[in-house]
Amino acid sequence: MEIPSYDELSPLIEMALKEDIGSGDITSNAIFDEYHFTRARIYSKSEGVFCGGFLIEYIYHTMDPSVSVTLYRNEGAPVKEDDVVADIEGNVRTLLSGERTVLNFLQRTCGIATRTARMVSIVRDTNIKILDTRKTLPGFRLLDKYAVWCGGGTNHRMGLFDMVLIKDNHIKAAGGILQAVEMVKKAYDNKYVIEVEVESLNQVQEAVEAGADIIMLDNMSKDRIALALSIINGKAKVEVSGNMDEHKLKEFSDLPIDYVSMGALTHSVKAFDLSMRLL
Repeated sequence: MEIPSYDELSPLIEMALKEDIGSGDITSNAIFDEYHFTRARIYSKSEGVFCGGFLIEYIYHTMDPSVSVTLYRNEGAPVKEDDVVADIEGNVRTLLSGERTVLNFLQRTCGIATRTARMVSIVRDTNIKILDTRKTLPGFRLLDKYAVWCGGGTNHRMGLFDMVLIKDNHIKAAGGILQAVEMVKKAYDNKYVIEVEVESLNQVQEAVEAGADIIMLDNMSKDRIALALSIINGKAKVEVSGNMDEHKLKEFSDLPIDYVSMGALTHSVKAFDLSMRLL
């Protein structure tokens, strides 16, 4: 996945700056004049994965194109406590007014990348790929998924528009898995990958017979997953999902599954600790 462009993120950045700065930073404006220039440094206060350095440039250049940003860590690089990740030079009013927005963005992207990297390390010696989901913060879909990729994960569909995923409500409304798959194929032929979410072994059999490309086993025990794998027997890719965490991932990692999807990568983010200090 490529680094998101400024044009893709500018509406989100402008909204975040407006939300925080509003009509102006009254504290900084009172203490500093418009001719006061300085340098600031961003430090990591945690150990993990750096992600989103380009956001420092995007945010400050939105405020003042003359601000200079020097990055010391590449995307996806490991960081330790007290590592310097960036230097910023410009008007002190600008640096301080943008500080919280910059850190808010980075704490989220680095937090997602760090947790993803931890999950990926658990299955490093297997063929399992760690997938994200659509359980992202509204407006942050592109950044959240970029951060998963930065941590070594694999992106699932970006939205409802780029892949078919037939879930329980679709199945109920269509009258069954076979009917739902047939409707999708009639509408789109073979244009899209078709994934079917199943909750029982009977549904596994139906999904196989319907010709699903991927079968998602939702909230199944390890024993039930093993039975489902014997039914699928290589006729479709297999994804495992449902409140996945480190414990479950370790438990399932010896099974011949293709994907594990984890909503917690993006819906329960632990903020990565960073700070900015004037020099």
